Order: sequence, then C-alpha cells, then structure tokens
Amino acid sequence: MNILRARTAGFCMGVGLALRKLDEALALQKKGEGRLVMLGPIIHNPQVLDSYTRQGVICAESPADIRPGDTVLIRAHGIPREVEASLRNLGATILDATCPRVKEAQLAIDNATRTGGSLYLFGEAEHPEVRGLVSYANGPCHVFGSLRELKEEQPFAHEDTVILAAQTTQEREEFEAIKIWLAGSYGLTVLDTICDATRRRQEEARALSAQAEAMIVVGGKSSGNTRRLADVARSCGIPVQHIETPDELSADALRGCATVGLTAGASTPRSIIDAVEQALSRL
Repeated sequence: MNILRARTAGFCMGVGLALRKLDEALALQKKGEGRLVMLGPIIHNPQVLDSYTRQGVICAESPADIRPGDTVLIRAHGIPREVEASLRNLGATILDATCPRVKEAQLAIDNATRTGGSLYLFGEAEHPEVRGLVSYANGPCHVFGSLRELKEEQPFAHEDTVILAAQTTQEREEFEAIKIWLAGSYGLTVLDTICDATRRRQEEARALSAQAEAMIVVGGKSSGNTRRLADVARSCGIPVQHIETPDELSADALRGCATVGLTAGASTPRSIIDAVEQALSRL
C-alpha cells in the first residue's frame, strides 16, 4: 500500500504554544503549591488531555470550579471576555494560552463592531472558540454554519452594514461564497480571520484526496478543524475514516486500496500520526 502523508499533519503553531505554556506551568507547579487548572480542554485531543490529567492538571468545566489562588490556563480556543474578567476578580492567576490567531480575531471583532453594524460569524455556535469570539462583538451578532443556513435565516435583512468574520478553522471556499453573497445586499466589512495554517491543511487534504482511493484523518472527534478536514476529503468522493487512534482503523474498508492518504488535525500529536502510518504500512 502506498501511503501519502500530509506535510501539514499535526500540531499547528497555536497548539504548540499552548502546550509549551502548560508544560512550563506544570514544571513550576510541581515545585510549589496550589492547583493548576485548565478551564475546559486546552486542546481537542483526548489522548493529550489524559496525559496531563495524570500529571495532576485539573480540567475544570465551569468558572464555578475555580478557587482563589488557582493558576488557570486559558485554553487555546480562548474564552469569553466576561469569564476572563470574573476569573481575575476571583483572585486566580491567569496564564493566557489563547492561540495568537484566535486572539487577533477577538480583537478584530471588538474593533470592527465599535462603530455599529451587526456581526455575521461563520462558525459552530457551541464551539468554545466561537463563544469567545461572540463575546467581543459590541452589537447584534448572528452565528451560522453555512451559506445555505444564512440564506434561510437572513437575521439582519434590514441592516445597511454588516461585519463578516469566521471561526479560525472554517473552510475558506465556503467563506468566500458567503462573502460574495453578502456583498450583493449589504455594505460589507470582511474580517479575514481564517487561519492560514487551516487553509494550507485543507488544500493539502484536497490534493491528497485527488490522488488517493481512501483518506485517513486522525484527530479528536470533538476537534472542529479535524472534522472539516474529513469533510474536505469526503467532498472529493472517496471513503474517509476519521479516527483518534490506530485501534479504530478499519482494515476491511481499505481492502483493495493501492493508495491511501493520511492527514491529521491541528491538535494531533506526531506520535499518534506515526502510529497510524505504521498500522497502515502493516496492512
């Protein structure tokens, strides 16, 4: 079997920075006292999270779980600004591991909506990054998941001016189609908030899918950018397996395939990608 492995597979810059901050905080915490807490999973990869929780890092699901004196690491996806303010008022020590691209998007939304206009945000409404981005809007905001959904709802049909932004891991082609459609009806301000690393991963996934008979996408099932890589591959008309570990690989589904593509989400460790490639090579 010929395996085509994506060069872009694995940790992105934002994930690498976030985990480096967590490693540094963990080293200091082991020498001192107090709790080291992630407010929500720092990244969307269960194997990475399990490794840190076994080292004593606490994953809190809610700000209500934070105590005065805790060291709290803000996840790579960012958090709503009112939540960050409440943590500071509580007396917690804040370590901000928000991805720089997400932070740029937050600040761009804040700045663009200060003078009026409504925000159209292309993204997953329940995703933690999106909840954080929405908190930086200074006026009405509508979150939608596709151009079709936007056309059906048209929440600001009587607005003169709208601001368009996107979750940093959204698909570029869909965003461009949304931009063109909105420009025909509104005075439009476009914030280019989709991460370049996301664009490159999706382009490479599309290119590999054009050469392969099946595609393997490795990463957390709750990872939005990984799910979208799988969607990009499926759009090319080939079978796709989205797996977290080599154990989930279906050999039967690959029977007869001479060439298989392999890529991974931005939160997937190289060690897991390597293990999947080794499992494929043994088929």
